[in-house]
Amino acid sequence: MNTRDDIPLFASSPTNIQVDNKGRLRHFLSIEGLKKKVLCDILDTAESFSSVPEQSIKKVPLLRGKTIVNLFFENSTRTRTTFELAAKRLSADVINLNITTSAASKGESLLDTLHNLEAMHSDMFVVRHALSGAAHFIAQHVSPNISVINAGDGQHAHPTQALLDMFTIRRHKGEFGALKVAIVGDILHSRVARSQIQALTTLGTNEVRIIAPKTLIPAHATTLGVHIYHDLKEGLRGVDVVIMLRLQSERMQGALLPSEHEYFHLFGLTEEKLDVAKSDAIVMHPGPINRGVEMDSAVADGVRSVILEQVTHGISVRMAVMSMAMQQGEN
Repeated sequence: MNTRDDIPLFASSPTNIQVDNKGRLRHFLSIEGLKKKVLCDILDTAESFSSVPEQSIKKVPLLRGKTIVNLFFENSTRTRTTFELAAKRLSADVINLNITTSAASKGESLLDTLHNLEAMHSDMFVVRHALSGAAHFIAQHVSPNISVINAGDGQHAHPTQALLDMFTIRRHKGEFGALKVAIVGDILHSRVARSQIQALTTLGTNEVRIIAPKTLIPAHATTLGVHIYHDLKEGLRGVDVVIMLRLQSERMQGALLPSEHEYFHLFGLTEEKLDVAKSDAIVMHPGPINRGVEMDSAVADGVRSVILEQVTHGISVRMAVMSMAMQQGEN
């Protein structure tokens, strides 16, 4: 059995196993089902960690003696680096398991790999996988003393990315109740968009809009509590926050778009199109950016862009999630 055969295609709601009997975070697999208080606690804890990089020694001792294993079955540079940096700033020992050279690539099942890592007294698995439900599957099968953090699974969820986006929005705009937020681009294939929508609605955002061609909007979009637009300028009018998404060509099957040039003409963000948003609107992107396809460089590098701030905040948010998940069992 290989690593793909023993993972369900789409997990059921992981709500029950994400928190302990006192409502505290145990695993972090999805935004779905988590209460607003849990999300706010993560954002507040991340705020308390935001000054750590400014210290002469950029570390706190919270997870000293703990071992965190980064299990990345799917390539990622930025996400894995920020998880690794976050763990090290919490003083944890970090192992980056290279899946392409591990026993899993030689036929060992995922569960055998996990049980071997458990035998090495690991305390947390950070998991990225191409299949939806992978992190949930792992959380169901690990020992009770191990926490699992989802670093992105298939088209299902990317909860830490969503919360670092919420952290960035809150830093610039304060509370969510008066905000209008537009998410633009490849909604259909985006685990980030799914988690962002769940986080924004849980935090009480006044209005969440999704803007995309009809071919890039999921069939169930109307059930997500969002307003749907197919015209970029119409959808951006009067919004406080613009979140652009990466066009995920590697996940597309068939001709969903006429061409990248045509996509940029209709849905690529330019200064001229951004002018219909509020004058103090911020522009975000989870990266990596396809310049000239999703947005113009003048916008990506412009005064309203907070894209690099998102990267910085990702470390604080991941420190918060790791520390909260690891410490809940010690009280």
